[in-house]
Amino acid sequence: MYRFLLTPRWWGINVFVVLAIPFCIFMGSWQLGRFEDRVQDHETASTQQESAAREAARPLTELLPVDKATVGRQTTVTGRYDDQLLVPERKLDDREGFYVLTLLRTDGGEALPVVRGWLPGEPDPARAPAPPTGEVTVTGALQAAESPGAGGVSGRSGWPDGQTGAISAATLLNLVPYDVYDAWVTLNEGDSGMRAVPVSAPQNTGLDLKAFQNLGYTAEWFAFVGFVIFMWFRLLRREVELARDAELGLVAEDGKDTEDEDAGRARAGLVS
Repeated sequence: MYRFLLTPRWWGINVFVVLAIPFCIFMGSWQLGRFEDRVQDHETASTQQESAAREAARPLTELLPVDKATVGRQTTVTGRYDDQLLVPERKLDDREGFYVLTLLRTDGGEALPVVRGWLPGEPDPARAPAPPTGEVTVTGALQAAESPGAGGVSGRSGWPDGQTGAISAATLLNLVPYDVYDAWVTLNEGDSGMRAVPVSAPQNTGLDLKAFQNLGYTAEWFAFVGFVIFMWFRLLRREVELARDAELGLVAEDGKDTEDEDAGRARAGLVS
């Protein structure tokens, strides 16, 4: 009854099943591992932010380049404020507003983007407080450069003069005539009555949409394992039933119609 399992067709089906099941299990396990890594990164980032807030501020040069180990660390920088830009479409406590970003020119010649605070409403240069004059020393949390379209950062282009969508050297170098650090600082206390911008976790370390996409892909891969097994048993059952029917004479073994079916077809021809 099970001789059909030795046919070329069933050899192909069995080989596909044997290869597909471990592949799907591997991919599902890999996606689950990605989700677990993101959960771990989220917990590590949260713990790091809490400990970084209690640490003494360190010079900027000791914390560069920014990575997962240094993001959120307290840093102190001395320089003079120069160009000021607005960063629109930034929410705080579910309210739409904008950042006030000012470039701090350091003695080394490069400028450090400093977010001095957040204001509600539409970006308006007249509402943004002017930066302090003269040499200043700022202290705040070090942040990694932003990528347009990621982490809540707008992916728009063509912003009006005096505005930028992302805080990064790649973006700011097109707006100011001097070098810019590929990092930025958010002040611990908002300047001139503005609200301080909270420290944000580095990209790909939070429980965001991508993290739950990994979890969804995990379920899909394991569901596909069940689907493959189900379809294999369904095909097997169908072949067994056909073989049993053939043994009982209900279906010709060579795939032709039974005598009863031939007689019925003949009668239909006579009637027509």
